[in-house]
Amino acid sequence: MNGIDILWPMMGAASLTLGLIHMTIWLRQRTQPAHLVFTVAAVSVFVLSLCELLAMQAATAQQYAAILRWAHVPVAVLVVSLVAFVQLHFRLDRSWLGLAACVLRVGSLLPNFMSGVNLNFQKIDALQRFAVWGHEGIAIPIGDPNPWMLIGQLSNLLLLLFLLQAIAKVWRRGDAHERRRAVLVCGSMAAFVLVSGVWAAVVVLDWVRGPMTVSIAFFGILLVMGYELGSDVIRAARLTRQLAQSESDLRDSEQRMQLATQAAGLGLWTWDLDSEEFWLTEEGSGLLGLAPMKRIDRESLLARVHAEDREAVRKARDEAIRHTGDFACEFRLFNPQGGTHWIAAKGRVEYAPAGQPRLLRGVILDITERRQADERFRLVVDAAPTAMLMVDGSGSITLANRQAENVFGYSRAELLGQCIDMLVPEHSRAGHAGDRGDYAAEPSVRAMGAGREVFGRRKDGSEMPLEIGLTPILMSKDLFVLASITDIGERLKSEQEAALQRDELAHLSRVAMLGEISGSLAHELNQPLTAILSNAQAALRFLGREPPDLEEVRDSLVHIVESDKGASEVIRRLREMLRKGTVDYQSLAVNEVVQDVLRLLDSDFLHRNVAVVLELGRDLPQVRGDRIQLQQVLLNLVINACDAMSDLGSGRSLRIGTQSVPGPAVEVFISDIGRGIAPKDLERIFMPFVTSKPEGIGLGLAICGTIIRTHRGKLWATNNPAGGATLHFELPAESPAGAA
Repeated sequence: MNGIDILWPMMGAASLTLGLIHMTIWLRQRTQPAHLVFTVAAVSVFVLSLCELLAMQAATAQQYAAILRWAHVPVAVLVVSLVAFVQLHFRLDRSWLGLAACVLRVGSLLPNFMSGVNLNFQKIDALQRFAVWGHEGIAIPIGDPNPWMLIGQLSNLLLLLFLLQAIAKVWRRGDAHERRRAVLVCGSMAAFVLVSGVWAAVVVLDWVRGPMTVSIAFFGILLVMGYELGSDVIRAARLTRQLAQSESDLRDSEQRMQLATQAAGLGLWTWDLDSEEFWLTEEGSGLLGLAPMKRIDRESLLARVHAEDREAVRKARDEAIRHTGDFACEFRLFNPQGGTHWIAAKGRVEYAPAGQPRLLRGVILDITERRQADERFRLVVDAAPTAMLMVDGSGSITLANRQAENVFGYSRAELLGQCIDMLVPEHSRAGHAGDRGDYAAEPSVRAMGAGREVFGRRKDGSEMPLEIGLTPILMSKDLFVLASITDIGERLKSEQEAALQRDELAHLSRVAMLGEISGSLAHELNQPLTAILSNAQAALRFLGREPPDLEEVRDSLVHIVESDKGASEVIRRLREMLRKGTVDYQSLAVNEVVQDVLRLLDSDFLHRNVAVVLELGRDLPQVRGDRIQLQQVLLNLVINACDAMSDLGSGRSLRIGTQSVPGPAVEVFISDIGRGIAPKDLERIFMPFVTSKPEGIGLGLAICGTIIRTHRGKLWATNNPAGGATLHFELPAESPAGAA
């Protein structure tokens, strides 16, 4: 046994084995014709290697020529197989180079059988023996070349160009992996085709003495093809394993999704837009009252939807298909057991490769309890005695109650969906959007426009003062604001009327108090009037002298002027206390107000035999208030303190002082040494018609308390440890901004 007799049968057997393997693959996967083409090529290599073995062992020239003639048939089949394999495996368009190579190779069979002894030789004169690999002598033909051999060589050239063209086409795709495959497969094929064609030519032309064999080159090509297909098989096996794993993961994911949807009470649904049929999971079928996993057509499903909600479902479907791609709708569904329940459906559109809508997939959820809660909330809001509006993050009104219609003059239908700015006066709209943004950044329960007046706009364009309370509500991660609105126009009007009545009463109180001290006022006026009369009489006497004493006359007239000014000051203070006018808030020094009142009461203190101890603080801050009203408070408290000491025979002492206290504020106190206040009456004395005087009516301290409260202050009473009582009132200090 020699190397030739071992190698060539092994190549044939290996080729045949590979062909059978890929034939089996093709029989199981008919969608991969490349395996069938490989099988044909493998069988051709097997036949070609068998022909070459017989030719190398031929005994005569005629036998050699006949075997070589038939060997061109598997070569032609091989060329066609190579072209078909490259086109199929690399998904190439038809190439005229490949087609021309196949036509020429198949066409070369005609001169192969009809001219000379075969396509290579016109005639074979003899066989020369050549010892190779232990063989005693393989047959080497010696003869004249056949001119038709050029057809076969041209076919080889076209095949070579076709393979190079295939590499270029795959290279232009830009896929690095496909580029490597094309270079490996087509480049190897081109190299083997070139080697085999050149070797056959130089042997026929007798440039080289050697055996006429090309099966080794084609076997190499077969190995490259087998390697490529084997790689595909390996990749397919890997993908199969990955697919199996993916399917397993998908089943696990479906199970988890099913558990999640069951836990959340969700049902999955699919709407086939071509057949207009629905498919639902078991949970979804249960929510709709259908048999499990049952399909239902659109009209049957819509028949179960409440008549008022069917159009909303159709609009949501059309909007999703034509515009947004998202389906969202809430509708009522008839329950087979009776009644209705609310369903929320959400989904997305799935598109076919061509781009047209194919399916709607999504979930459904029973929201009956939520809608019932919403309805209860709506009824509560609607029954509220104040106007209620709910506004979303964009400023649109989403809820309005009946009272809101009464306050603003709009119907509920006119309010819903509109911007809240329509209820804001035009002069305030510019900053309203910014106020909404500030509130959204830090939402909290608070009043709107704290520290300033807030106005609203009615449908007729008129404005009204409002009090607005804001409450943030978070729903589905969206911020809504519930506004509680009160028209305070009537209240402000009532407060103004009450203020007028209070001022009337305070004025009457001042008149009454001044009536009480009228005797002291008459005494105080009598002094300057008597002085005026005396000085006038003295001046007349000085004028009657001879000569007149003009210097004394001048002094008398000066005294008359001074006495007149004193009387005018008494009358001025009296007129101020009796004056009836509007409240005039201005920056005041408390010490000056105290001194004005003390000057007014100076004669009364003498008449009552009351000694006043004045303790005025220094560098006190200014307060903001009405001078006349604060004078009335001081006048009332001082007279009450003097009345409290009326039972004392002597030693009546009144301590009046001012001081700065934290806040900042200014405190005024009037302390007497009288009988004091019963502990149970320390709070009650500031109530109307509560008095400790037998002749009093109990309005003085009540009026004082009202005045101090309108000045944002407080009034209280305490008993002194040593006897008597102290009345205090405190006024807030004026801020620097207010002072400016």
